[in-house]
Amino acid sequence: MSFNVQVQPSGHSFAIEENETILEAASRNKITLPYGCRNGACGVCKGRVLQGEIDHGNAQSFALSDAEKADGLTLYCCAKAKSDVVIESHEVGGVSQIQVKTLPSRVQKMEKVAPDVMLLWLKLPANEKLEFLAGQYIDILTKDGKARSFSLANAPHEGDMLELHVRNITGGSFTHYVFNELKERDIMRFKGPLGTFFLREDSDKPILFVASGTGFAPVKALIEHALHIGVTRPMHFYWGARTLADLYLLNKAHEWETRGVKFTPVLSDALPEDNWTGRTGFVHQAVLEDYVDLASHQVYACGAPVVVEAAHRDYTTQRGLPNEEFYSDAFTFAPKA
Repeated sequence: MSFNVQVQPSGHSFAIEENETILEAASRNKITLPYGCRNGACGVCKGRVLQGEIDHGNAQSFALSDAEKADGLTLYCCAKAKSDVVIESHEVGGVSQIQVKTLPSRVQKMEKVAPDVMLLWLKLPANEKLEFLAGQYIDILTKDGKARSFSLANAPHEGDMLELHVRNITGGSFTHYVFNELKERDIMRFKGPLGTFFLREDSDKPILFVASGTGFAPVKALIEHALHIGVTRPMHFYWGARTLADLYLLNKAHEWETRGVKFTPVLSDALPEDNWTGRTGFVHQAVLEDYVDLASHQVYACGAPVVVEAAHRDYTTQRGLPNEEFYSDAFTFAPKA
């Protein structure tokens, strides 16, 4: 059995099969809704059901609360239609034309830049090139059949190799493999590019980039792309971490400062040996301290879900940031076996 889904305000509609999520059916019909993790954890695809019945699927409670469900909200990456439905969501242009590929790659270089951060550079086959937007991610396809998502840290104009920033997660089987078994010249398969986190180049609004931890990776791609194409809008980058060592590419951020990008590092648990005299506390809070009005800004936030969620909530409710000008990539981890 199939139903009809209509998207407002565009008026576009598409058929959905009973075993499909709304996001899957939209993608199959070349309609790109905002999305991130695709497993009900990041909340990027959250939207309102205006008419009809849906099954919320396996949406995780911290991404979609019971109160939000009662208010008509759902996660399109999990929700399935139980009748014809009308949903509310803006559509993302510029992504549907990019081909998603499944390709092999060779580990060209590995560099441990912090005790728990490894940088990987993957080289594509000689006859292949991956077209992508700065800020998108790829899924590494592992031998256990599970996909692991990692943002591309390089901009498209640096596309000869793909750069990934991998944090070693306690209990994480894939990250344990990267840090203890993976070697240069090993082969890894991936699928991509994926995601709707990319720079909206048609705007003239000042930009705030807010990253925690390895949320630095897609921000790096966005900033280097913006500098490459000559974006002249004011850009301010906030990077939050626990200790000084966790700001693992600090020199890169200072390099951007020389090209006009304002940079504010923030540490939450600086060590005595860090001799830290800079900003302290939570990174999203530092923005609140510096900006009393975000009504005319764009915000690109990435990193831990708790940081992204707090930024979205506080910037829109306390600083007047338009909801449609908040773009995010919340990093989620695969469930542990």
